[in-house]
Amino acid sequence: MQQHTVANQAGVEGSIKQAAFTVGGEEILCSDSTVKHDFTFTPAISLLVECESEQEIRRLCSALSEQGKTFMPLGNYGFSRQFAWVSDRFGVAWQLNLE
Repeated sequence: MQQHTVANQAGVEGSIKQAAFTVGGEEILCSDSTVKHDFTFTPAISLLVECESEQEIRRLCSALSEQGKTFMPLGNYGFSRQFAWVSDRFGVAWQLNLE
């Protein structure tokens, strides 16, 4: 497991801010946020999908957000040329990124 702790940043010093681990061959990424949200079913745990094409990310974004929610609509946020953060109809959060 890889982890990055908080030092000289928002949050409790020594707490884990980001971590990565593998389950069943799939890498799971975790991050903590000190920002207060109005979420009832928290999207703090998201599944990250690295998409290989704009067509793929558009298709997944549309399908996953149908009857769900959009936290960050598909767009360029500086850290990625195409990124979206949505939850599906079951409340599972997905972060979609164009490689």
